[in-house]
Amino acid sequence: MRSDPTILAFDTSAAHCAAALLSAGEIRAEKTLEMGRGQAEALMPLLEEVLAQSGLAMSHLDAIGVGIGPGNFTGIRISVAAARGLSLALGVPAVGVSMFEVMASETPEGGALVSLPAPRGMTYVQPFHDGRPNGPAQLFNPGGPPEPGFAGLTVIGAASEEIARLHHGVTAPADAPPIAPQIARIAASRLAEGHARGERPCPLYVRPADAAPPADPPPAILQ
Repeated sequence: MRSDPTILAFDTSAAHCAAALLSAGEIRAEKTLEMGRGQAEALMPLLEEVLAQSGLAMSHLDAIGVGIGPGNFTGIRISVAAARGLSLALGVPAVGVSMFEVMASETPEGGALVSLPAPRGMTYVQPFHDGRPNGPAQLFNPGGPPEPGFAGLTVIGAASEEIARLHHGVTAPADAPPIAPQIARIAASRLAEGHARGERPCPLYVRPADAAPPADPPPAILQ
């Protein structure tokens, strides 16, 4: 792997379809389409457009970077499946990057808690230390009760003021960086640190799907 790999990164974990191309340490092209649905149809044309803007082709890629969530279940599956397929077809590694990691790039040194919006007034949270994960991601209620391990942390992201007040912590302003370019940069850093080529990106859902099996018993099969 080159020290300055060419990486195509993308994300469809929320109401968007975003892509960026990193090459020689610089973002050569990027584009985000705001959309509530239709990411499956929009993703590949968007990737082709970003490659064309950069003057490169799929054959020039050294790796794929992909957002793995948390977020929209269907959107996460779309991008992760595309990343795995491209990785296999091109013979290059695919690196999964969570939205926590994207946001954590804006955290101050020391302990921090990254919070992302979740359905029904909940949040997804994960603790970090010096920009590195320092515990598992979990679903959290900003209204309490408090989580002992979050006491005194600097909180950034969704419901940060409520969570910080609950845990006697502080908040830090953090604007979300452009998602696809940041995924590309994090993927490059991970590769430089020795990301295993055989590792495959996996969805980070945090919570179970809303869909539930039917309560009625299945019909009997007549012999």
